[in-house]
Amino acid sequence: MDHLIELDRKHFLHPTSSIQQQQAQGSKLLVESGEGIFLKDRDGKAYIDAMSSLWNVHIGHGREELAGVAEAQMKKLAFSSAFSTFTHEPGILLAEKIASIAPGDLNAVFFTSGGSESNDTAIKLVRHYWKIQGQPNRRKIVGLKRAYHGVAAASTSATGIPEFWEMAGHMMNDFTHAETSYQSTTKEAVASLREKFEAEGPETIAAFIAEPIQGAGGVLIPPDDYFPAIRQLCDEYGVLFIADEVITGFGRTGKMFGLEHSNVVPDVMTFAKGVTSGYIPLGGVVISDSIHEVLQVHSKGTLFHGFTYSGHPTAAAVGLKNIELIEKEGMVENSSEMGDKLLEGFKKIKGDLDIVGDVRAKGLLGAVELVKNPETNESFSKDQAVAPKVIEELHQRGVICRAVTYESSNIICFAPPLIITEQQINALLDKLHDSILSIQKQL
Repeated sequence: MDHLIELDRKHFLHPTSSIQQQQAQGSKLLVESGEGIFLKDRDGKAYIDAMSSLWNVHIGHGREELAGVAEAQMKKLAFSSAFSTFTHEPGILLAEKIASIAPGDLNAVFFTSGGSESNDTAIKLVRHYWKIQGQPNRRKIVGLKRAYHGVAAASTSATGIPEFWEMAGHMMNDFTHAETSYQSTTKEAVASLREKFEAEGPETIAAFIAEPIQGAGGVLIPPDDYFPAIRQLCDEYGVLFIADEVITGFGRTGKMFGLEHSNVVPDVMTFAKGVTSGYIPLGGVVISDSIHEVLQVHSKGTLFHGFTYSGHPTAAAVGLKNIELIEKEGMVENSSEMGDKLLEGFKKIKGDLDIVGDVRAKGLLGAVELVKNPETNESFSKDQAVAPKVIEELHQRGVICRAVTYESSNIICFAPPLIITEQQINALLDKLHDSILSIQKQL
């Protein structure tokens, strides 16, 4: 194993990682296998994958059904381009399936390789939509602070977390961010967005983009009346609404898509992650019938946008089987039921431990906030960040989890596979309780 770690240090530049830490200490975990909700390292130690790796392994690890479908499709047609109107059966069938389960009149699908590409594509499509109707100045994208939409050029700019802007310099032009509903009322958050629309000029705005639940920002769940009010505001100003369902799609929140909790239909919806449960890269954009009609009537010549792997046949076949399993095995319903159990456990931990503040969950997407004083919601300072310490305690107890420490927040995020059982939820909660208690005693 030491040989592999040394090769890793020398040759593998890891995403969203500390280069210095990797060089000084080697990689934190060398994963060898996965089964169900568990990952296993090279020494045979099992870990609860409480983040579904990157919010995406919905059906759990080691499902042979997806491997079998991929093998069969690769033997028949591993890859064929979808450029120049070439097509193939898996892509057609997956597009039809996604249209059938998407909210409202979202019926036309553009495929990508992942979430960043999906959000970049959505931004280009809405700008194109306005341009071909004689409104080329409608280019601005309004997002939310603490939002995460990816790391490609436009999706980084739409992201509302400054750390992601600083890595390579300035953001792209024509992006701005309003206040989120986190720690504010719907009225205040909607007022902030209205002010943005007015300040920028609605005649210059192409779209508003938001996650139904802000995932990487700290699992920030908006009030129930937030998105209906946002939908109404976008309609009032004639601004398109892009819903980023990359994390929240395909059952994660206890509904097939996150916005279904609000009974709101966006104009554009992006997806990735759970569409294949991470077994193969795939993402996409779904547009409304009205937008599709405008593209058909007003577009001239070639739509100069596409990725080599847009509509990848093997990825599409895997996506179809993955959605079939989610539906057949009742994983959306299990997400809702086990999410209630998870939230109930969070509340018990909050009642037992002094440094636990707000706790929240929607389906199997949840978070526990750690605060200096729960009564006043006083945060720990940056140099007192306790969430990473709890993450390390969880790791030692065999749980893989994620901390968010933006703006002095100390949030522990959870997104276990949708197949998790009540017994496994209880085991996870026990380990969380003990990990927080251990850190609390050190303060």
